[in-house]
Amino acid sequence: MAFNSVKAVLFSCILFFSLQSFSVVSFEFQVGGTNGWVIPPSNDTKVYNDWASDNRFQLGDTIRFRYGKDSVMEVTEEDYKKCNSSHPNFFSNTGNTVFKLNHTGPFYFISGVFEHCQKGQRMIIKVKTPGEAPSGGATSTASPTVAVSSLFGFSKLVFSALFVVSYAAYVVV
Repeated sequence: MAFNSVKAVLFSCILFFSLQSFSVVSFEFQVGGTNGWVIPPSNDTKVYNDWASDNRFQLGDTIRFRYGKDSVMEVTEEDYKKCNSSHPNFFSNTGNTVFKLNHTGPFYFISGVFEHCQKGQRMIIKVKTPGEAPSGGATSTASPTVAVSSLFGFSKLVFSALFVVSYAAYVVV
């Protein structure tokens, strides 16, 4: 009987700690900070690329675009360079767009309004591979929202509570 209790506790601990290795930390970045996704001032046409360079984006992070009567598109590098909005990979004009960074490498974003893109409302985001150092020693200056989740979407707190309750029920029975 005592051996079974020890075995159950050991199994539960192993299960608990192994599931912790599945946890994921992702961040949500607000593009443009409090200003949002707007036409940049004429003297600051690289504002979005400067902002993107100051942040470290990782696989699974999201970026939120907030804007008025405009749109946001994810396009190819060639379409980015030409401000070509005719074949976007992604398009949204809701005014509050969340885009998930679902692969490593560059993402190219432009405004769907040609003139806005020409004035600098475009941005390149580079998603680093896990463990890759940020280029130029950049560190995140944004105030991202942290979303911590683990296997099956349970937060660590919820999983810990479930573990304690199930262990208590096992010991009592």
